[in-house]
Amino acid sequence: MQGRVCQLLLVNALTCGLEVCMAAGTFYIPPLLLQAGMEERYMTMVLGVGPVLGLIFVPMIGSYSDSWRGRFGRRRPFIWLLCVGVLLGLQVLPQASHLAALLYPQRPRWLEGILLVGAACLLEFSGQACFTPLEALISDQFPGEEESRRAFSVYSLMISLGGCLGYLLPALDWSHAPTAAYLGGQQAFIYALITLIFLTCLLSTVFISEDRWTEGKETRKGVSVSSTLSPSHWRSRYCGHPLLSRTQCVRMAVGWFVSLCVSALPRVYGVCMSLPAVIRRLFVAELFSWMALMSFMLFYTDFMGVGLYRGVPNATPGTQERLRYDEGVRMASVGLFLQCLISVVCSILMERWMVLLGTRAVYVSSVILLALATAVMSFSKSVVMVTVMAAATGYTFCVLQVLPYTLLCLYHSDKRVFFSSSKSRPSHQGESDDHTNSKPLLTPDHGKTPLLTSASPHVSLPLEREGEAIPLPQRGMCLDMAILDSAYLLSQVLPALCLGSIVQQSHSVSAYMASACFLSLLSLLCSTGVVFTRSDLHKLTGSKGDTPTLRGQKD
Repeated sequence: MQGRVCQLLLVNALTCGLEVCMAAGTFYIPPLLLQAGMEERYMTMVLGVGPVLGLIFVPMIGSYSDSWRGRFGRRRPFIWLLCVGVLLGLQVLPQASHLAALLYPQRPRWLEGILLVGAACLLEFSGQACFTPLEALISDQFPGEEESRRAFSVYSLMISLGGCLGYLLPALDWSHAPTAAYLGGQQAFIYALITLIFLTCLLSTVFISEDRWTEGKETRKGVSVSSTLSPSHWRSRYCGHPLLSRTQCVRMAVGWFVSLCVSALPRVYGVCMSLPAVIRRLFVAELFSWMALMSFMLFYTDFMGVGLYRGVPNATPGTQERLRYDEGVRMASVGLFLQCLISVVCSILMERWMVLLGTRAVYVSSVILLALATAVMSFSKSVVMVTVMAAATGYTFCVLQVLPYTLLCLYHSDKRVFFSSSKSRPSHQGESDDHTNSKPLLTPDHGKTPLLTSASPHVSLPLEREGEAIPLPQRGMCLDMAILDSAYLLSQVLPALCLGSIVQQSHSVSAYMASACFLSLLSLLCSTGVVFTRSDLHKLTGSKGDTPTLRGQKD
């Protein structure tokens, strides 16, 4: 039992560190872009580039993570690779002006804008995409319905703690600290501090126990699966000749990897488009919920600095307009810190609330609270009232971090029932098409002998034939996690593309909060179709038996 708790804390240590980086690191992105002279409508578009990249690559990352075989497991190689992008973005953002002056002294302002945009996109994409393999790793370690609910409650707790720390750091005045003066100011000091925190949390992944490859075989909870994807096979298969140099092998492997990514796009797209009805309904409801919350969170600093404090972001440093804006930004940081603090409390109580009230009541109440809070912020001019409403949205933030993934684990726990209406495959009773599941696939007569062959057309074991690419899993947990995370990413793209122009046309930053309120009402409407329990599925499918029929059903 202690070992399980230790593994849960190790996994979520990186979750906490990553959220610190995303909270504190991205908090300064809008002010940095506006201070560099970028217009508001273009600033909001830049905030959407990282999520767009996530929409393209996160499903691919999830799919390849499901089928990956290596000595460090299926999830950690992708986590480490994305963490490199996070670290690179953290280093470039605070030093963009110095790097621009050093590299291109003739036009440093122009290069500074390019560096800021590139670093912001890299940080947002890498940080947000890294959560997908982290969530899949938690699901791998704690696959049961009760276990997953408890594990994702801890996951939400650590995200909230990371957000608390991440938003608290910018709220404090570090400009007079000797270390901050040495590093070049408050922003440079905060980025250096969160880099140190992130590296410390990243070290915890080294001690995580995960399924791994040894001697060309995968050891997975007592089941040994032979494969031809050992390193020696990869060298002979893709390098063509055993005497080729390492450099030649690397070049050929890179070429193969690029071609494999291009060929995988249509297949990943097909898997995403042929979603089971339960996941499709959950995706739509989560999309509008996150869009409402992101319309508030992404632009809350600008709303406070311009709307309530009447500041000007691109004013000359030291002027009253600029000082008022900076004060508004710090007050926004306090509001987001209180939001995460409320989320911490809710994370501790979330498991008990879901048992007592039910998942439907918890989800609907969170959306109603968000609509009420954003409606008040749209009209109120009181800093105290707006800050209280911002803190109240911590309940919604906590629910969206826990409930969708808990429901997804519920769906995967009984695929025959919940995925029977999927259009992605015909009805084959008793078969599981997720070869990454920890349970062995049984023979058609429901015997106890595992059937570990690739003869079934719906069991994608990673066995490679000559001249064929590695088959991708049809309904892997990480791929479905990536699809749900795509709702979070898409929720940032649409507001980023639209809200900047809406604010310019309305000449009021209160449009941010009004849009969030409208999207909350749409989310409340979509939540009526979400399957929260098996009885909900029976009502939607019109089934009168114990389980719904196994033929494709229309919504």
